[in-house]
This record gives sequence, C-alpha cells and structure tokens, in this order.
Amino acid sequence: MKTLIHNDWQNILAPVFASEDYQALHAFLKQEYATQTVYPEMHHIFQAFEWTPFDQVKVVILGQDPYHEPGQAVGASFAVAPGIPLPPSLRNIYQELQADVGATPVNHGYLKSWATQGVLLLNAVLTVRRGVANSHQQKGWEQVSDAAISALSARGGVVFILWGNSAKQKIPLINPQTNRIITSPHPSPLSAYRGFFGSKPFSRANADLVSMGETPIDWQLPQNPEEESANA
Repeated sequence: MKTLIHNDWQNILAPVFASEDYQALHAFLKQEYATQTVYPEMHHIFQAFEWTPFDQVKVVILGQDPYHEPGQAVGASFAVAPGIPLPPSLRNIYQELQADVGATPVNHGYLKSWATQGVLLLNAVLTVRRGVANSHQQKGWEQVSDAAISALSARGGVVFILWGNSAKQKIPLINPQTNRIITSPHPSPLSAYRGFFGSKPFSRANADLVSMGETPIDWQLPQNPEEESANA
C-alpha cells in the first residue's frame, strides 16, 4: 500500500486506508482536486498526523473541517499559514489563551509549535471545496478521524479538547477512565460568549497532563513562525 503518512500513524490507520470506504473517498477526492479548488493543498492533507506522531500525542484539539478560503488551510485544525490574517475563531482562541495562561499574543496563526509538543490538531474532515464549508462531510473522512481518536483512546493518557457540538459527538469514542475530556462551546463568534470564554482549556489540559504523569504543553507561540514554516 502507498505510504500516506510518514510515521507510526501509517500503521495505525492502515486498515482504514485499505477499506472500501477509503477507496471511494480517494476516487471522490481525485475528481474534486481535478475539477474544483480544494483545500488544503494535496500534499498537506495529512499534515496534522505528520507533525504529531501517534506515540507523541498528548492533547487532541478537534476541529470540524479545513478553512475554505484561499491560502488559509495548512492541514491542521484552526491553524493558518504564516502571513494569513487570523480567522475569527482563532482570534477568540488567542483571547482565551491570553486570559487563561497569560500567553503573549502573536500576529500569526501557525500552530506548529503546539503540534511538535504533542498537540494533534485534527479535523474530523480533512478536505473542503473552496468557499463551501462542510462540502466534504460524509464522504469517508469521518472513518479516518474516528479511527485516529479510537486508537488514541485505546492507548490512553490523552487530553481531548472538544469545542462545539460537532466535536462533542466524538465523546462515545473516548474512554474517560484512561483519558481526559475537556468540552466547551465552539470559539466561533456565534458561540464564544456562550461559554468558550472563561473555559480555561489550556490550563485545564496542562493540569490533566500533570495528573497523568505527562509534561505540560508550553502554549506560548513563537512571535516569528517563519523558521518553523520552513521546516514544515
């Protein structure tokens, strides 16, 4: 089988990649990329898995699907490429980050420094058609992301940060005895003031990691993402 991910995730997800559902998804994506503008770029589809190998995952931040406007999506939930203006949800995440752990604000949305510390920036659906949110839902990506969540749950010792109702639908896949689950409303402008602000997900995640014998995450992002992006 073709190697899609160049670390231990490849073996974890190999049964899904070999399934008929994934073959149907592959055929759909081949047609979409040939005839439509699709994000992220094809070679960045599995970027979240590339940045954070299975055996290094400590925290999962689950998004719904990639940003659907030009230049934004990098294959990692909530992150955008260097030089791209911050989307509204990410601005709200940064506001809560500063209030929660005192992180100094940065003017970019490149979250690779979180990923390399063990934060899997996973979207439930890994591709999207330009300008059409949720356009690739129910095409087969859910089997991939569900398999990843289930494998991490079985391994244990993971903090799952689930923002919004879509993310909370994954709770049945997670063993709460051996993992931790943090939920709140989504950071989007429509719901951030309904309980996302003040939910303290970053300090809570670190407290959960310490309680499980893991080192906490340094949530402070670098002021200059260019060096990281050059090594992406």
